[in-house]
Amino acid sequence: MPGNIIELKHVSAGYGRHKKEKPGTDALVIKDVSFTVTEGSCVCLIGPNGCGKTTLLRVIAGMLPAYGEVLVDGKDIRTLRRKEIASCVSFLSQISQVYYSYSVFETVMQGRYVHGSSFFSGTSSRDREITSQILETLGLQDLADRQITALSGGQLQRVMLARCIAQQTPVLILDEPMNHLDMKVQSELTEYLMKWRTQSVRTESGREYKPTIIGVFHDINTAAYMADDIALISDGRLLASGRKKDVLTKELLEKTFRFDVTGYLRKYQYCIMEP
Repeated sequence: MPGNIIELKHVSAGYGRHKKEKPGTDALVIKDVSFTVTEGSCVCLIGPNGCGKTTLLRVIAGMLPAYGEVLVDGKDIRTLRRKEIASCVSFLSQISQVYYSYSVFETVMQGRYVHGSSFFSGTSSRDREITSQILETLGLQDLADRQITALSGGQLQRVMLARCIAQQTPVLILDEPMNHLDMKVQSELTEYLMKWRTQSVRTESGREYKPTIIGVFHDINTAAYMADDIALISDGRLLASGRKKDVLTKELLEKTFRFDVTGYLRKYQYCIMEP
């Protein structure tokens, strides 16, 4: 039976110099956050801009030091080497930066390097096969030979997501994955992620996991559709977490965003009705 794959215990973090003594709360972006993520679930973080959602994702991915405990599959993330973390967690950043002009195929293939004995060990025929399958699934096969510097923002975002999926980690962390994407592509990616969750991920040690997603989604409707659990963040603190039916209430959303969210959604939601 699936257990907790991510556990946060009294986690605080910021971007200043990481001292031995915890600084005052005014220097922290994330403040005393505790919650768990069950294997195979999808947890969406919701909150206003600047509330600390991205910072929290970076802490979970081992990219930012933190106070408190972050456990990945029962192991303290501070004790893991970078390659061990990359075998457990893949991270899709909100902003995809391009430094080198690799092809789309080469970029997605980079997700496979974590499974090699070293960065210079090259890739196998299986790595290339997996890369081709992912490109086809995400509708990128026709762009396989194109340089990523020649892609649109939406195409680049899909390529970066494909690279994360090629990493084949038990946990996929998504920071606004639908940025720059039109409605059709958003719908396709949403359905692909929902389908991906029904599959199993086998690690190099042979253990099978149910895929787990931790994501930040700007659109509350997308979050509500995808999520099993919701975590509401405001001013760096966890206001509420749990099953979406219990958390996405008028009172809690208003407390999180400090205005009438449900009233706004009712007022501005536009539905196209058939004649």
